[in-house]
Amino acid sequence: MTIQETTRASALVEGYMSGFGNGFATEAVTGALPDGRNSPQRAPLGLYAEQFSGTAFTMPRSEMRRTWFYRIRPSAAHGAFERLPHAGVDAGFQPPSPNRMRWDPMPGLAGTDFIDGLSPLAATTDAWHHGVTAWRYQADRPMRRSFYSADGEMLFVPFEGDARFVTECGILTVSPGEICVIPRGMKFRLDPIGGTTRGYIAENHGAELRLPDLGPIGSNGLANPRDFLSPVAAFEDDANAQDLVAKFEGALWRTTLDRSPFDVVAWHGNNAPYKYDLFRFNAIGTVSYDHPDPSIYTVLTSPTATPGLANIDFVIFPPRWLVAENTFRPPWYHRNLMNELMGLVAGTYDAKAEGFLRGGASLHPRMSAHGPDADTTRRAEAATLQPHKLDNTMAFMFETHAVFRPTAAPAIVGTEQADYDACWSGIEARYQGGAA
Repeated sequence: MTIQETTRASALVEGYMSGFGNGFATEAVTGALPDGRNSPQRAPLGLYAEQFSGTAFTMPRSEMRRTWFYRIRPSAAHGAFERLPHAGVDAGFQPPSPNRMRWDPMPGLAGTDFIDGLSPLAATTDAWHHGVTAWRYQADRPMRRSFYSADGEMLFVPFEGDARFVTECGILTVSPGEICVIPRGMKFRLDPIGGTTRGYIAENHGAELRLPDLGPIGSNGLANPRDFLSPVAAFEDDANAQDLVAKFEGALWRTTLDRSPFDVVAWHGNNAPYKYDLFRFNAIGTVSYDHPDPSIYTVLTSPTATPGLANIDFVIFPPRWLVAENTFRPPWYHRNLMNELMGLVAGTYDAKAEGFLRGGASLHPRMSAHGPDADTTRRAEAATLQPHKLDNTMAFMFETHAVFRPTAAPAIVGTEQADYDACWSGIEARYQGGAA
């Protein structure tokens, strides 16, 4: 593909390259990217070559994630890390249980950056090696430090406020209704734009997220590759000291750099951050009868060695037309092999009449029965089945085969709705048959 130039100035400048899963090549200064036919003995413009590997060297080519950085100083130049205490992260997690849970939005924190506003919600029992950790975050001031996770790639789902993600590959500006994925180990900072930003995170500890196979759907539908955007090269040449925070095996660690880590002048590869507008999702559903499984709304998936069993599926419930006849249109009552952690970005969720709030979350563990509340069921069963546009909504689900353990952090435990099970109370028995 054609190398794209953003600027000759040594400042971070925003721009995007479209596509998903392909390799990209971009430079902030003309001539910074070497000729693709060789790996030079000395990189152009006095830069240092550094490979950023997101997969093992011996993975199949189709699974390989790696990017070459050409940067002002190598990342290796820093001192020892020391533990960075964090009340929420250090609190750990409770034992798993079959109980259904729901949380109110997390309490607001004034004067906090992304790291201080990071709050764990739940983690799977095999987190940091497989599975997923679910977080919520908030920030109302810029980061004066940088961050990376060695434990997994991070899928950001904001629900309030715009944010600027400054990464080693460039800048992505992300708004509610969009998502942003930062690769495992990539340094970034998250700065709110014009106020407070809040959202959810799925930290994926398994295979890298990718688009799901479409199977009988064919070549079109769901999330289209052309709608995924990756940044063009941009850099900071800043010699001021700043902290670098690393997440490693579930704990935070800190060291001090004598420079900005965002000094990559050019890069090429496919291990890069990207963003996607969820409202571009091409929802597909039934036009005849019956009710499709929620897997029909999968945006991204992280597979396991077992075909069809996801380490994590990122599923959304977007605006869509409901047209099927002779069917119950909201989500069915069901029990699932998978574990479902849900959140709300905008509007209301069609399976719950109340209590499921933007910024809140719910957890339905493996084989624990769940579904619409009593009021939603009554309305759905009495509704006239004509074509109907379900609008003003954007809910999502982190679905995984691994069992979640809810957080033990006191601030979040205090937001749990103790009466969540009551939403299914009042569902009367209506059997009208004869005696056995």
